[in-house]
Amino acid sequence: MVKKILKFFNSLKLTVVLLSVGLVLVFIGTLAQVDEGLYQAQTRYFKSWFISNPMILGTKIPIIFPGGYIIGTLLLVNLVVTHLTRFPLTKKKVGIHLIHGGIVLLLLGQLLTDALSTESAIRFAEGDSRNFSEDFHASELVVVDKSLPDQDRVVSIPDGLLASGKEIHHPELPVTLRVREFWPNSWLQDQPTNNSVQISVTQGLGAGLHLIPLKPTISMEQRNIPSAIVEVVTPQGSLGTWLVSSQTSRKQEFTYHDKTYQLAMRFKRYYKPFDLTLLKFAHDRYRGTDIPKNFASRVQIRRASTGENREVEISMNKPLRYNGETFYQAGFDEHNDERERKITILQVVHNPSWLTPYFSCVLVALGMMVQFASHLIGFAKRRSA
Repeated sequence: MVKKILKFFNSLKLTVVLLSVGLVLVFIGTLAQVDEGLYQAQTRYFKSWFISNPMILGTKIPIIFPGGYIIGTLLLVNLVVTHLTRFPLTKKKVGIHLIHGGIVLLLLGQLLTDALSTESAIRFAEGDSRNFSEDFHASELVVVDKSLPDQDRVVSIPDGLLASGKEIHHPELPVTLRVREFWPNSWLQDQPTNNSVQISVTQGLGAGLHLIPLKPTISMEQRNIPSAIVEVVTPQGSLGTWLVSSQTSRKQEFTYHDKTYQLAMRFKRYYKPFDLTLLKFAHDRYRGTDIPKNFASRVQIRRASTGENREVEISMNKPLRYNGETFYQAGFDEHNDERERKITILQVVHNPSWLTPYFSCVLVALGMMVQFASHLIGFAKRRSA
């Protein structure tokens, strides 16, 4: 049985089939970006194990197709098994071992990058402090326990679980959340329009507002604004229904067993063990135009656990690498209020495996040099003889 399994994964035919399927996946994934958008297509086709009903030229094909994870994993197993069974560890094969090791490390690094890396943003004005960044696309429904004197206890539910009519149970929540209505993308307004829906809730803010259901956006420049009507249910009965939406930062409140809870829909947050304060933001334009020439943020890092307190500058070509994350100066927003504060946008990238591509390239290059040198030395010896 073991020999059959090794023979299957050792097959060159399997390599050819996987590479061919990978080419087809790249082709249909590229075409799908027209209808599904870049972010959705990358997630659905290349960051998944299987794809159901892939989109080709605007038409859904009723098949199940292997995704990027399954193709990459099988290629990795195929390469490792082939390497162990066909290339014994000898001096003449050191170069080949190094080359294959670099390729294996490259595949593993890509898998870890897709599984562990995150991209988010910090948007704040001069004088503001933040200890979290927000996801560009994903949203979450949060219940915040405000009863503790020195900290808040937050329970987060991903927006993918907020199907209409679904009940949400969480071990840290004394209540059940029942999603009465859910809109993946929406817009709230005061006045009704032809395609708007009047909000009907029994508690909190939102009664009398009108909601426009929108088609989920596929543009990388836009965000979906999810909204929901949530009912809070206790063992004694219902406490009422509330409106939550990522469009507003105002939180809804309810009380249960003499504890105050806040209910909100917001973009997914990634909390940091430190605070960032924007001290100053400056941007230069090319003379006579509105084209940005350079922009930079002066921020203060404060970390209570270590006593760290220092200032750094983050500019267009000078990111900050700190706490395993990279902070880039991504943009800015001119905002004039009573204090005429300027707003900056920092992109935060967390990628624990960011060094693996460099190591893999070094291994492949070293293996090629060793393999070439061994053949060159052998050829020179035979030539001299």
